[in-house]
Amino acid sequence: MRLTFKLVLALWLGFCALLLLNAVHRVRREAELFERDMRQDHARLGRALAPAVAEAWRAEGDEGARRVLGRAVGAEGELSARWRPPGADEARPAPPIVDELGAGRVAFDVLVDAEGGRRLATYVPVPLGPERAGVVEVSEPLAAEYLYIRTTLRNTLLLTTATAVFACVAALAVGGWLVGRPLSALAERARRVGQGDLAARLRSRRRDELGDLARELDAMCDRLEAARDRLALETGARLAALEQLRHADRLGTVGRLAAGLAHELGTPLNVVLGRATLIAREAAAPAATVKGATVIIEQAQRMTALVRQLLDFARRRGPQTCRLDLRAAVTHAFALLAPLAKKAGVELATGPRLDEAYAVADPAQLQQVLSNLVVNAVQATPPGGCVLVGVSAERARPPADVGGDEGAYARVDVVDRGVGIAPDDLGRIFEPFFTTKGVGEGTGLGLSVTYGIVREHGGWIDVESRPGAGSRFSVFLPGAP
Repeated sequence: MRLTFKLVLALWLGFCALLLLNAVHRVRREAELFERDMRQDHARLGRALAPAVAEAWRAEGDEGARRVLGRAVGAEGELSARWRPPGADEARPAPPIVDELGAGRVAFDVLVDAEGGRRLATYVPVPLGPERAGVVEVSEPLAAEYLYIRTTLRNTLLLTTATAVFACVAALAVGGWLVGRPLSALAERARRVGQGDLAARLRSRRRDELGDLARELDAMCDRLEAARDRLALETGARLAALEQLRHADRLGTVGRLAAGLAHELGTPLNVVLGRATLIAREAAAPAATVKGATVIIEQAQRMTALVRQLLDFARRRGPQTCRLDLRAAVTHAFALLAPLAKKAGVELATGPRLDEAYAVADPAQLQQVLSNLVVNAVQATPPGGCVLVGVSAERARPPADVGGDEGAYARVDVVDRGVGIAPDDLGRIFEPFFTTKGVGEGTGLGLSVTYGIVREHGGWIDVESRPGAGSRFSVFLPGAP
């Protein structure tokens, strides 16, 4: 309550002082402007009448001068004009006024009549000869000015009173806002922290005890949230590592099976392929026989390619890394895959970025990665479409399953505008033998091999895809200077 009372008192006194100063300044300024305007009007009127008065005085004397002034000013209204002939002694102005008139300047004075009324008198000298001069006296009551000042004072008093009342109410409201609301917010925040909600922050900028308490509470929440995030990250990393171990164990099993299967199928396939080739080359063989042998050759070659992929998957050697220019690697991959893309009616282009970027990688394995990703993109793109491959160097932080601090990486983006990948399939695309292609169109080993090569290089692959909008595969490899 003491803080609220001090706040209310300070605001109320400040408002009252400000309004009082403003009222005094306004009244004084308006009074000065009012009187200045009256003086200017009187002076202009006197100077305008001076030539006519001088001419009338020369022609008819004092009566002529008075008649001119009477016609000019009129009998109605509060403004009056009087002729003071040369040498007149009655009601002579004060000595300072006389001095001003003697110098040929307009003089001003405030007169008090018998009833106590005040009038503003303006004296304008009228030259009548080399050494003679009369005076035109223009006067007007100051009652209008005093009425205006009284009205202004009354209105200012009413405004000051209303503002003082408003200031008290506003100060009480502000006091509640400065004290009541922060305390309620602190209590609510402490209650939510006790319930485990660490997301919200008070972000107080106050420089008092309540502000210090709010900042300390925010700092405590930051530390608690950081500890919770660190625990969640460590837990996620442990789960990812466990999943990687399980995945590696499954891959090892699949690799051993693939190696044995490839070894057992290799010799029979070579025999089938050789015999079918002999049949197809037999000149005396019927056309139907040659056609059937050709089909056998094609299918045997497909099976041989599958066996080769199985062997590559099962017996992949470690990377022999060196410093590679990724732009040159992309150009080489385009040269190798251009016939395939042309046959599919798909354009290969670089972009949207093709910066200078170098990676620490195995040249042959990097070509295999690029070839697998570009071939998949070409197969997913309808005829007339375009596959973009971009290269850039950037700083990135590895995902939790890779681990490590933020560092310099070389990035390769392969973008297509094809059919995209369904959300349910996105988490399985790197599994061995998983494919969304039709029967006979894919083995499901390409992306798995690509994923394994990139991980062995210390990198990772990010995938963004929307059904019907295409996909983006982003390969991150350790950067080289």
